[in-house]
Amino acid sequence: MPLATPDPTMRLSILDLSPLVEGSTAADALHNSLALAQAAERLGYTRYWVAEHHNMIGVASSATSVLIGYLAAGTSTLRLGSGGVMLPNHSPLVIAEQFGTLATLYPGRIDLGVGRAPGTDGYAARALRRDPSAGDEFPRDVQELQILLGPRLENQVVIANPGIDTNVPIYILGSSMFGAQLAALLGLPYAFASHFAPDALVDAVTWYREHFEPSAQLDEPYVIAGVNALVAETDERARFLFTSSLLRFADLRKPGGGILKPPVDPDRIGELIAPMDQMRANSMLRYAAVGSPETVRDALTAFRETAQADELIVVTNTFDPADRIRSYELLAETMGLTDGPLTH
Repeated sequence: MPLATPDPTMRLSILDLSPLVEGSTAADALHNSLALAQAAERLGYTRYWVAEHHNMIGVASSATSVLIGYLAAGTSTLRLGSGGVMLPNHSPLVIAEQFGTLATLYPGRIDLGVGRAPGTDGYAARALRRDPSAGDEFPRDVQELQILLGPRLENQVVIANPGIDTNVPIYILGSSMFGAQLAALLGLPYAFASHFAPDALVDAVTWYREHFEPSAQLDEPYVIAGVNALVAETDERARFLFTSSLLRFADLRKPGGGILKPPVDPDRIGELIAPMDQMRANSMLRYAAVGSPETVRDALTAFRETAQADELIVVTNTFDPADRIRSYELLAETMGLTDGPLTH
């Protein structure tokens, strides 16, 4: 059987963690997410996902389904979803009810991306009352979700309402062979977290495409690959703005880390980040397209080929929220999502 190849049309989407910047509040971060979602709708992005994380002071997207509802109420046509819900933290019934409610209020606009990691550290995992072995039940939990969101079965006694027969599309998120194998077995689309865990990208996507089994949801394999991108008018300006992301990744594991700091001269990064932290940040950010529109277009085109991706989901973080929106505007223009030059 020939290996299915990606659709030739490049689809672009946005992944947002509602980042806090130094001196701001969670309310500011959530309002900035709505402004970005509204821009994404205007610019023609395919979908806009938010991610569940806990005990991270720099991330405001912890109550993922609540945030999706806020974004959906402020937009009209944009697809919104989770990238993702960390399913072992929750009962599948509760997630089915939450996303069934969203799909009932905003039909045809809601995605449910699920992952098996805790999305946090051990302390918060215990605070979430997460069983350490809960991840082992992930395949069964996904199948339970499929039942709860699908048509009612004969003799089915547990019903998600809202949820039943909403058929909210489910996406498997992962950064290893496990997610690729599960997505292929269940015939579900696969989203790879190459924007922060790039090591297994090629092997996992290749395995998924080679072993995909068609399902009621999906006839052919479909791959979404995460990638960091920052577009500015010049390469120099983009590299300057990107230093905020480098500083953030280097601080992620530190108490109070993860808040975006003002950008600095790129030549000073070595003075501000310890060598081991810089090495770790550079490794996590291996797939990053940073520069002018032309530079980023070429980099994303090459990355898409490497990732065998049907769709790229882009992560952009800047200290100034206006720079983030501007980056997505320039990206939409250079990748052909918009018809002509954009103004500020």
